[in-house]
Amino acid sequence: MSWDPDERPELCELLGAVADAMEATGGEAAPVVLIDGPSGAGKSSLADLLVRHWPGADAPRLVRMDDLYPGWDGLLAASSALAGDLLEPLALAGHGRWRRWDWAGGRPAEWHDVAGTAPVVVEGCGTLAAANVRWAHLAIWLDADDALRKARALDRDGATFASHWDQWQSEFEEYLAREDPRGRADLVLDVTDWPIGSAPRHPSGSTVVP
Repeated sequence: MSWDPDERPELCELLGAVADAMEATGGEAAPVVLIDGPSGAGKSSLADLLVRHWPGADAPRLVRMDDLYPGWDGLLAASSALAGDLLEPLALAGHGRWRRWDWAGGRPAEWHDVAGTAPVVVEGCGTLAAANVRWAHLAIWLDADDALRKARALDRDGATFASHWDQWQSEFEEYLAREDPRGRADLVLDVTDWPIGSAPRHPSGSTVVP
């Protein structure tokens, strides 16, 4: 997946919004971009694309919610940890952290420190909860056709995700009802026709997750 921003108006719109968010910080804080949306919408692929075309001198740090979820019923717990451990302390003290979940071992693993004013991009289900958006400079929601999303997700993760689809979808719907993440977005993008797909993801620890 490789786009030329000069040839893709959708990407130009996105990069323009990112540049505005960076300017709003005045260089005094780490610009935070959050990308949320349902499974299979293409969040991880869009985040990779954004990092490659980042409109600034400092390369962004990329955090994937896949690495934070404490198991298949961990969406809400990871969403809460994102604010409490990373985003709020990063904004207030210039230093936050997140803890990786060891999917293979089924237990918490090492902490990862995030400090300084270099940009931070966080992608994954659960990022646009109110407690997270409070500390974001740009909140992005991705829409995509439901049938396409499920096909992408199951093609990407196969039987691993298929056996947990209903469980994950139930918690995601609870998150939608509680937080209205789409309504909190600064930018809503329908990416059904974007060539971003859903690339395979292998979080540290082996297995693939939503």
